[in-house]
Amino acid sequence: MTSRRVAVVGAALSDCGRVDDKTNFALHFQGASRALADAGLTKDDVGGFMSTGLGTLAPIEVSEYLGLRPMWVDSTGVGGSTWEFMLEHAVAAISEGLTDVVVLAYGSTARADLKRRLRTANLAFSSRGPSQFDSPWGHTLIAKYAMTARRHMFEFGTSIEQLAEIAVSARHNASLNPDAYYQDPITIDDVLNERMIADPFTKLHCCIRSDGGGAIVLASEERARDCAKTPVWVLGTGEAVSHITMSEWEDFTESPCVQSGRLAFERAGVTPDDVDVCQLYDAFTSMVLLTIEGLGFCKKGDGGPFVEDGKLRVGGALPTNTDGGGLSSCHPGMRGMFLLVEATRQLRGEAGSRQVPGAEICCVNGTGGWFSSASTVILGAG
Repeated sequence: MTSRRVAVVGAALSDCGRVDDKTNFALHFQGASRALADAGLTKDDVGGFMSTGLGTLAPIEVSEYLGLRPMWVDSTGVGGSTWEFMLEHAVAAISEGLTDVVVLAYGSTARADLKRRLRTANLAFSSRGPSQFDSPWGHTLIAKYAMTARRHMFEFGTSIEQLAEIAVSARHNASLNPDAYYQDPITIDDVLNERMIADPFTKLHCCIRSDGGGAIVLASEERARDCAKTPVWVLGTGEAVSHITMSEWEDFTESPCVQSGRLAFERAGVTPDDVDVCQLYDAFTSMVLLTIEGLGFCKKGDGGPFVEDGKLRVGGALPTNTDGGGLSSCHPGMRGMFLLVEATRQLRGEAGSRQVPGAEICCVNGTGGWFSSASTVILGAG
């Protein structure tokens, strides 16, 4: 079998934000059906399907709900970076001829479920296995990220104001997105004066909780040329894992994206200097900082000064999370899918008032767990 180029040919979101009248299955259906329509395809064209975390035997139950009978499936689960991992796996399957068209779909009613008290707050991810030794010390998910922020501040002199600028930049971008959950501008003082959640993070250093979902459609080059929209080509990918137990993490200031990014850039044949726009998982402000450094957009330790002049805003030197990100636009549990949809829209020139002029190369990076996994995807305009 010969290797084939692969493209994103469809991308769409389900209803997002406050969605009280739909199930997570319905959000999967909305995202997948809209993405297929965006590609000019139907469910009969789909040979592969990918989802995770929903249904008795994900992705079998979800594909059944969608009316699909795929011959190739994947339900990889590595946290928020799952969708970037899945993209790499789908690209491998398509390039080797195992299937021609693959749908990746996601949907979550995390906000609505919490409102209806169907879920309890996520205080600790595990009380079994090796991670049980973290739990007695109060290592909640946010506490793990707060530790990374404090360590970066201690080692490199990063200021809380520099971290706050990441949240302010995200809100600036969200103000250009009519579908963002929060659109009103905020200042650094607003971030610093909000309610403390986990030192040094106040509420505005943390991602929002929303409902929502989406899907992308990947296709071989032969199929992509006949689709409705200009293909967005997958130029390179990389994935890496790090740790679950915090004591097994050798360096609290280094994301596994150091490894995944190196692979993705090498395979794409481009460098960070070639990138026009970024979509980086932003569950917390420190996640963005470590990702920017790890991917090579600045030297390790220089992330604070790098972001403080507004580089991450639309119109800045490195427009990042152009839809407003998980900090302001949409974060229903796992945000990796939304990164891919926004990247596709930017490279097609479909992002409206938040469009980055002349965007041709986009770097997408998903982070899972507490810097437990990372996957980097380099996408290019058709």
